[in-house]
Amino acid sequence: MSRLDILKASLEKKQAKFNRKLNEYFSDVKSANGQPLNDKRNGYSTMKHWDRQNDTLSKIQKEIEKTQTAIEREESRIRCIDRNRSSMPEEIQKLINDGTLKQWGRYPHIMFVEGVDKARIIWDDRKKVVMHKFVSSIADTEQRKKFARVYNSLNASINEETGKQGKNSRKTLWKDKNWKTAGSSRLQKNLNMP
Repeated sequence: MSRLDILKASLEKKQAKFNRKLNEYFSDVKSANGQPLNDKRNGYSTMKHWDRQNDTLSKIQKEIEKTQTAIEREESRIRCIDRNRSSMPEEIQKLINDGTLKQWGRYPHIMFVEGVDKARIIWDDRKKVVMHKFVSSIADTEQRKKFARVYNSLNASINEETGKQGKNSRKTLWKDKNWKTAGSSRLQKNLNMP
């Protein structure tokens, strides 16, 4: 169940609660039978009771307005994600639709590989380049392999196709069972040593 569905269900519950409380309020007022309450024995307590009911109704109304604002914000966020997704290359769109990549709701140009912690794939729309971030924080080798497989396929199809390389875009992430990046010269020297 998505966040938007949860918000809409919450709005329905709040509106039903508001209608129920409003009906209770009207039936309570009708029970006074149109008689003046200021000279009755329990008139003051009845007026106080109605004021409390009225305060409850106004609080529920504020909650409904807050939920409606949250629904509008969520729909706007979803439109932003869809707009950003449509500007991405087909390769990325396919992986998002497959469930291999998951777009970050707050920053739709950043995607996570399913089952991999911390590391992200970034699509730079200005430069039309795929990059990665926080790759060094992956501790598990299976997660590294999975991330590298996804990133290398995107890198081969997008970055090498356009001939561009971003600041954090690397040629390959996983090669010959060694975790290396093409940009690290010290690691390159260590791998070439006999």
